[in-house]
Amino acid sequence: MKKLRCPQCDIHRFYVRNENHDKVLVTVDEDYNISALNPEDSLEGFLLDTLYCLGCSWSGSPKSLRGNPNQKKY
Repeated sequence: MKKLRCPQCDIHRFYVRNENHDKVLVTVDEDYNISALNPEDSLEGFLLDTLYCLGCSWSGSPKSLRGNPNQKKY
């Protein structure tokens, strides 16, 4: 399945945080399913509404990632 990419730097790896500011590395597929990069990591308790890009300063919602079939590519 295709992985969605950062709209700013075009990489496909992000992290999410919990209330204690712990981080888990994630990817997002074209159906907006967020998966931990390490299968042993759990996303329970992590805030999945904001992603933080590993390659640049971008942060935002999963719906704003590139690769969305309804979004124009520049």
